[in-house]
Amino acid sequence: MQSVPPCPRTRTRTTLSAGAATLALLLAATACSSGGDGQTQEVEGAVAPGVEASTPPSPDTESESSHEPFTIAFGGDVMFEGMLEPRLADPATALGPVSAQLSAADLAMVNLETAVTEGGTPAPDKEFLFRSPPSALEALAAGGVDVATVANNHGMDYGTDGLIDTLENGEASGVTLVGAGRDADEAYTPHVAEVNGQSVALFGATDVMDDHLVAEWTAGEGKPGMASTKNEMRERMLDAVSGAAAEHDNVVVFLHWGLEGAHCPLPHAPSLAEELVSAGATAVVGGHAHVLSPGGFTGDSYVHYGLGNFVFYNVEGPTAETGVLTLTFDRGSVTGADWAPARIQGGVPVPYEDEAAGQAAQTWLDMRAGCGLTLTDSPA
Repeated sequence: MQSVPPCPRTRTRTTLSAGAATLALLLAATACSSGGDGQTQEVEGAVAPGVEASTPPSPDTESESSHEPFTIAFGGDVMFEGMLEPRLADPATALGPVSAQLSAADLAMVNLETAVTEGGTPAPDKEFLFRSPPSALEALAAGGVDVATVANNHGMDYGTDGLIDTLENGEASGVTLVGAGRDADEAYTPHVAEVNGQSVALFGATDVMDDHLVAEWTAGEGKPGMASTKNEMRERMLDAVSGAAAEHDNVVVFLHWGLEGAHCPLPHAPSLAEELVSAGATAVVGGHAHVLSPGGFTGDSYVHYGLGNFVFYNVEGPTAETGVLTLTFDRGSVTGADWAPARIQGGVPVPYEDEAAGQAAQTWLDMRAGCGLTLTDSPA
């Protein structure tokens, strides 16, 4: 495993639409000056009065100086039911000590495994239904989380109305939600951020849904729902990743996949990961199993099969083992990875220290060989 120290968290990033990016480039390429007839004329390379002109850098120099590596920290499954609910009384401290690790990265992303609504209709024939108030998003934002995927087997626990509430609450919060939408176009649209001169597109999608809810929960034409890799929607997801890779420097897919209680990925998961990487994903990370799964490099991309629980009511045994995965990105490659193991205490991750941290990290590393995966410690 290659350890990379986190970059300073400057939060100097912007979200750009295609139109806004084009306008910015046009404005940067031209300047205005006054002609002899008093009319404003566009003059290429003009400078403001009192500003000394300088020789523009060569394309190669400009490219090297304006693009720097950046980090994204990833956490697993988050919800606020049961013992977690009282923590929302003080959203600023709800995530506990792990907030420092999330905030140290340039971006942080988790799986929000709950509907964010105080209404809606409970989904039929489901044993576990998760619902949280809007203060859950306030807690995530205060804890350093920037983006959360709601594409999972609890995102529509309170039906279409609950999903619309979730999306609206997300739009009013400091956390961007991905992986669901009012129609398929919105559900398969990534959040795009610019960090250190590089763009990154972040997707959410689920490979897990109850069979009797697949049709209702999958986003469609004019139909609210979630992004999915199940059945024919697998191609839709691959196309979305390919399109994003053509436009942006880096692409992340946070995928809800795996089998509950199993450390090793399902048999089809490695091929799905490879298809996503081939389509242009720089990193594929995920969760659902509620226990940790292996992770590592494939070429210069990174795949993590399961981040486990993160903010959750499990407090003992394998379901309480968790951690923060911090990846360093640089123009379409993952150049470094750091796994910081933690254990859930009082519902939130508490990082291991010293010898215990080393032992927990080694236990996680050993899962790779135990599952027969060909992932590696460092990029090719």
